[in-house]
Amino acid sequence: MNDLAPTRPALLARTPLLDFDHPALTALIARRGWATLPEAGRIGATYDFVRDEIAFGYNREDAIPASEVLADGYGQCNTKAVLLMALLRALGVPCRLHGFTIDKRLQKGVVPPLVYPLAPRDILHSWVEIRHQGRWLDLEGFILDADYLSALQRRFGAGALCGYGAGTECLGAPGVAWQGESTYIQRTGINADLGLWDSPDAFYASHAQGFGGLRGWLYRHAIRHWMNARVRRLRESGSAGMYT
Repeated sequence: MNDLAPTRPALLARTPLLDFDHPALTALIARRGWATLPEAGRIGATYDFVRDEIAFGYNREDAIPASEVLADGYGQCNTKAVLLMALLRALGVPCRLHGFTIDKRLQKGVVPPLVYPLAPRDILHSWVEIRHQGRWLDLEGFILDADYLSALQRRFGAGALCGYGAGTECLGAPGVAWQGESTYIQRTGINADLGLWDSPDAFYASHAQGFGGLRGWLYRHAIRHWMNARVRRLRESGSAGMYT
């Protein structure tokens, strides 16, 4: 993924999902003073904001604009990626989407056991790739907020975990902090590589979650709220024992 090709304009472009000119996003950037920072600082500030100030949770669907993710105040891998990309592009940092599928085992413990059998085996996943100092870096470690990750660490210790929204060989030190290198938190759950995309809009025009018909309606109106309640209780209690 490391190359020296010139940055294409598409990697800084606004799209319907990457609506970085929305008043809520422009006000956030101005209020935080991110535009005055050097590039590494801009990346780190927006990364930390999306990781910890946008709580881990499940939105109505993946293909929603960055402004809606910000308004929700929570998100998962795909929706947090949309928000992070919008903020990065607004600040002049070239970025693209890398699409995957992950095994549904990664969501075990978050998805209620009653409906877990209904979930598709392969679930859409994505991370953000940024061009920084002549290299392409993978950013995935922003998915789980610090309080939720700490709750998992207290419950499961420092070893490997594939479940509860985490897929890592080292839960105790998963390398999620921005330090100028790639970050990961769900990588070990990946099943298939769906390639690189200039925008989330293009990705979701070609790929959709395997929730159709009644399952999709149930997810949007009931199941995701149930999942979010479980995530909140876990974050607040610091123990996952009640959800096993």
